[in-house]
Amino acid sequence: MENLKVNVVIAGRTYPLIVKDATEEEGMRKAAKQINNLILNFEENYAVADKQDVLAMCALQFASKLEMISLKTSEEAIEVLNKLNELTEELDNHLK
Repeated sequence: MENLKVNVVIAGRTYPLIVKDATEEEGMRKAAKQINNLILNFEENYAVADKQDVLAMCALQFASKLEMISLKTSEEAIEVLNKLNELTEELDNHLK
């Protein structure tokens, strides 16, 4: 399998990347597009003078979304385990 070379533009700067396949390339391009859209949104709605500040705000937003998803997934997993334990206990009681 051959690596692919791609260029991704974020905040007006081009970043050369090497990806392992077309799926990873698509993911990188979509991520860059989301970042650029978020940058544009921040620049239009907030008085931000420095690109670094905008990029920090983008990083914070993406990281917080990831953390919220992780927390929700953990809560759901605990809920599923609790239900499974309840069902196992009911089955054990029924089979005795």
